[in-house]
Amino acid sequence: MTSRRVVFVVGSGRSGTSTMAGTLRALGLHVPQPEVVADATNPKGFGEPRWVVDLHAELLARSNVQVSDARPRAWLDTGTTSGDHATRERVAAWLEGQFEVADELVIKDPRASWFLGLWRAAAERCDATPSYVTMLRPVTEVVGSKQKYYGQMGAGSDQGAVTRTAAWINMMLHTERATRGQHRAFVHYGDLLDDWTQPVFALGESFDLNGVKTAMAVDIAEVHRFIDPSLRRVTATWDDIGVPDRLRELADETWQALGALAADDSTTNQEWCDRLRTAYAGQYADAEAFAHSTVLAQRRTAAAEARREAAGQASSGRSAADRVPHAVRAMVPPAARQKLRRAMGRERPEGQGQGQA
Repeated sequence: MTSRRVVFVVGSGRSGTSTMAGTLRALGLHVPQPEVVADATNPKGFGEPRWVVDLHAELLARSNVQVSDARPRAWLDTGTTSGDHATRERVAAWLEGQFEVADELVIKDPRASWFLGLWRAAAERCDATPSYVTMLRPVTEVVGSKQKYYGQMGAGSDQGAVTRTAAWINMMLHTERATRGQHRAFVHYGDLLDDWTQPVFALGESFDLNGVKTAMAVDIAEVHRFIDPSLRRVTATWDDIGVPDRLRELADETWQALGALAADDSTTNQEWCDRLRTAYAGQYADAEAFAHSTVLAQRRTAAAEARREAAGQASSGRSAADRVPHAVRAMVPPAARQKLRRAMGRERPEGQGQGQA
């Protein structure tokens, strides 16, 4: 049996993925270098390989998909983009290089959920066993944290909350579907902060991670220093986030279904997620239908602006002489017009329009 292991930390951003990746790193799993540099939004570090982040950003741009995309069809777009042979070869080659450094890797990036099929194929090609840990944090806290650290979306705060809540549902339900049938676990962010040893050592046994199972006292002490309960800096509720009742109900039920999977990854709970995914797709289709007139109006506005810009460019491209009204040009004697043309380097060939200026 292969000793190569790669753990993908997946789920929505701001749900504790960085804390989990940092914990596994402290216990001996290798985070491919270099990493994304820590900043004010994540002062203890992201635990994200720079190469992976850049790859995902490139693939999302090619797919016309954003990190937190609420559209159900976005999954089809990213799947199509990442399915080409050249991309798969590229990722497998990079991953093979990382296994030359260590046998147990941890790869974390909130964008990774869009490309799990790509990574699974790369891991299998490298004769490695992929595992997936999905971090769970209440949607209100995820959305509240994004509003605080990433700013508002659109013209109003409610619009940002609505979009981010819908994107959370879309991300979490499709991540569940993409990891189904694989080595996986669901971990509550609150449990990680309260007593990390229980969920993390359970992962070590479930995923057969040698680094976790053989962790030394110095490694455990390092994790205790790394995990700080104050990392849970946003504790928003629905009272702080204004979203429509139907979306709120769907988000609440999605949270309940994911919590049930964390306790019992059964067919019954998986089918519950299937029903919710179908319900979300229907609700999103209704929203698109309601907003169709707005979309058409925006397209008309964009087309009108494009026409005005093109007209302005065409106007600026004409010479000063061309912009002089014909009635004024006609008042200039022909001989003088010819001299002006010669001086401007615009003299016309003999016999060609000599009567026009």
